[in-house]
Amino acid sequence: MVQAEADMDTHASGQTHAEGQQHPIRLYITVWVWLFVLSIGSYMVDLVHFQGYLRWGLVATLLMLKAGLIVAVFMHVAWERLALTYVILVPPLVLLVFVAIMAIEGSHTEWLRTIFM
Repeated sequence: MVQAEADMDTHASGQTHAEGQQHPIRLYITVWVWLFVLSIGSYMVDLVHFQGYLRWGLVATLLMLKAGLIVAVFMHVAWERLALTYVILVPPLVLLVFVAIMAIEGSHTEWLRTIFM
């Protein structure tokens, strides 16, 4: 009986069906190295004393790259269907666009208040 079940898990090519999905350890090590490098880049932004929009642009870019790596590999979104990927990734991107619009509007409002008040 056990042998019959094992034969059912064998594909036509003769390979057995694995219990779960395994990714190579090299992938995880590579991602960890990239996360380490991007984190060093984040700290370098502070050590070099970048100021203003350049500083925040670099910090936000490095943060998004790190978050993207984590979501893609460790949360297995890279291997999901495209529709599910859009459902997960589009709402945060839309929120970032809204935050950028609010920041621009806030700067404009501050500029108008300094002129007319």
